[in-house]
Amino acid sequence: MSQPVDFYFDFSSPYGYFAAARIDALAARHGRNTNWRPILLGAVFKITGQRPLPAIPMKGSYAAHDLTRSARWFGLPFRMLGKFPVAAVAPCRAYYWLLDRDPAAAKTLAQALFRAYFVEDRDISSAEITANVAAKLGHDREAVLQAVNDPAVKERLKAEVDGAIERGVFGSPYIIVDGEPFWGSDRLDQVEQWLARGKW
Repeated sequence: MSQPVDFYFDFSSPYGYFAAARIDALAARHGRNTNWRPILLGAVFKITGQRPLPAIPMKGSYAAHDLTRSARWFGLPFRMLGKFPVAAVAPCRAYYWLLDRDPAAAKTLAQALFRAYFVEDRDISSAEITANVAAKLGHDREAVLQAVNDPAVKERLKAEVDGAIERGVFGSPYIIVDGEPFWGSDRLDQVEQWLARGKW
């Protein structure tokens, strides 16, 4: 059986949001599953020296324009955010806690968290808001709040971030197909071609 496609992203990444809307259908067209693997870009930036887009002169202004244009291109709801970026620790921990219990439900939660942030402009860095999003999907709100502070869950997230860095993941989205890395939502067409016919 073919290897799953590894989909790395930060919940605070709008380009991660754009890719998340397409990656599963893209992979399925070629008989592949996907592993959604949220990470913390803040930890990655400490190594690469990168900064969040709004903090970069000229590039930040361009990105603000490009995000709304890209959302229209992909046909996705999107609004410029009151607070951007935000720390994604709480949503990541909630995701990995649920992943160990119900992988399909974890992916549904990830999609709901993306919508809460990029469509509803809710600050998902808050454990309370993350738990509220999960509760609307039928999960135990108090259990999610406990999970966000569970030492084992914290360690799980740390291990995922460390593992991503070891694989060379430096941005969001970052997609690995059979060992081949692709960075950015604008690389999904290349990902599809790689899945369809292999390396070129």
